[in-house]
Amino acid sequence: MNAALRPSRTRPHSRLKRLVAPLVAPQVFDFWASRFHPTWTWERPLARIVAREPASADAVTLLLAPNRHWAGCRPGQHLMIGARIDGALVSRSYSAAQAHRADGRIAITVKAIEGGKLSRHLHEHSQVGDVLEIGAAFGEMTLPERADGAWLFLAAGSGITPLMSMVRELAAKGMPAELTLLYWARRREELCFVDELRAIAAEHPGFRVRFLLTRQEPLHADEAAGRIDEALLSELVPDLGARQVYACGPGGFVDSARALSQTQARSFAAEAFTPPPRMLDESGTVEVTLARSGRTLQLPRGQSLLTALEAEGLKLASGCRMGLCNTCSCGKSSGSTRHLHTGDVQDEPVSALRLCVNSAGSDLVLDL
Repeated sequence: MNAALRPSRTRPHSRLKRLVAPLVAPQVFDFWASRFHPTWTWERPLARIVAREPASADAVTLLLAPNRHWAGCRPGQHLMIGARIDGALVSRSYSAAQAHRADGRIAITVKAIEGGKLSRHLHEHSQVGDVLEIGAAFGEMTLPERADGAWLFLAAGSGITPLMSMVRELAAKGMPAELTLLYWARRREELCFVDELRAIAAEHPGFRVRFLLTRQEPLHADEAAGRIDEALLSELVPDLGARQVYACGPGGFVDSARALSQTQARSFAAEAFTPPPRMLDESGTVEVTLARSGRTLQLPRGQSLLTALEAEGLKLASGCRMGLCNTCSCGKSSGSTRHLHTGDVQDEPVSALRLCVNSAGSDLVLDL
């Protein structure tokens, strides 16, 4: 069993906690425990950076050692990572580029995004020894328990990270299924894991990798040029109909991958790292009542509730801002909302909703 998932790492010392709980608040315990070890806490998951190395021209890989309160993750899943920047906690979701290590550590590969507060901090300023907040793993694009048939992984940009975690997992099992990885980047220097992927391909005949460049000409036998389209897929994967497809990358790339392969492949699963536009062509405002604070606000229709509430000065917990991590979920006791990605209307009187991907369809009462 993976060290990160062993009961001894995740089961609290329940007897000691029952004895001490009435006497010490968790926040007080965390404060004093951190004086002895930076990741000792009552129950809060933390992770310490134990190594960092460049992954590409604009990305860095951080090796993290979580404390015993973190329950681990499966290859392909995401986790919330948080760091204090200028005194405020900033959290975003990252995929584990390596999830199953014998020592229980995990790796994340962070691309520096223009305007990305946390990605810039982690890429440019994080150091070995820094302690980060780490959340529970989430995400459903994971490998099945048993490999069945051939696979095709389609990755673009940062979309390589969850798929790389799966490639590593399959390689550790001897590559039990035939797998082709097509990995797009604008330029060669933006590619991550190139040497490792080539080494895996050399060791496992059932694994084939092709690097696709959109702004450079190919120089090596495993490189090609061009954006994802029907002709390129037909050339590189002539047996697409026999394969199960996983795709990950920017929203436009995933949309193209879905249109080209969903009806042909045995199965198709995808996650987009950049969401579709989050504005609906709706006018007017609605009255939103915040039940806990007693405030009443006039918010615009067609805009995500998270964005609209932040514009009113509320500081709300959020993470991926794509409807994946549930960090911004809150209760709704009345009113209807519209999902900004699908257009679906939710009018159940008492329900939970993710503020980042829902807009107000009528007057609302929210548990905020």
